[in-house]
Amino acid sequence: MRIPVDPSTSRRFSPPSSSLQPVAGKMSDAPQEQNAALPRLRQHDNRTMVEIIADHPAELVRTDSPNFLCSVLPSHWRCNKTLPVAFKVVALGDVPDGTVVTVMAGNDENYSGELRNASAVMKNQVARFNDLRFVGRSGRGKSFTLTITVFTNPPQVATYHRAIKVTVDGPREPRNPRQTQSSPPWSYEQPYTPYLSQMTSPSIHSTTPLSSTRATGLP
Repeated sequence: MRIPVDPSTSRRFSPPSSSLQPVAGKMSDAPQEQNAALPRLRQHDNRTMVEIIADHPAELVRTDSPNFLCSVLPSHWRCNKTLPVAFKVVALGDVPDGTVVTVMAGNDENYSGELRNASAVMKNQVARFNDLRFVGRSGRGKSFTLTITVFTNPPQVATYHRAIKVTVDGPREPRNPRQTQSSPPWSYEQPYTPYLSQMTSPSIHSTTPLSSTRATGLP
């Protein structure tokens, strides 16, 4: 016996509606929206560290942080003396204007060397220090390591290793050869008797004997 089936109550498989496809598109757009929310560097901040150093040869040096450069310091300097070039810190990322930047110097002998004018304010990605001076001495044959702290949130720290040697007298100028006495023309391994004999010139003390006529006064 066959049971009649009402066609109105029969179920058929219907394909998914195309109206759901845009939802998937919105889900795919979520990473793009997140990327758009990330802070972007300005056009000049996208430059590499090598390009910036190339534009300022012999002026900037790398630190151990990829986000900051700083001025090259002289290898040896006198304590409490103005630097030949104003010290500055250059930020490669986006650091707000007005951010405080400080510098500390130290090594294993003098862990906190005294500095003057060791703080500056960031402006246009550059913190320029007004007359930074190294008052404390680094010790004989030793150099200071600089610790640069940029007070962002959170703070960022950069280190400049073996930055500068600071002594009381500073680098000594080479001596004038006119002021130094000339050394004897012999070496210490050679006997200097021949050179002493040269000092007695025959022209000064004549060894020619007088003639007999001049000695007696007779013609």
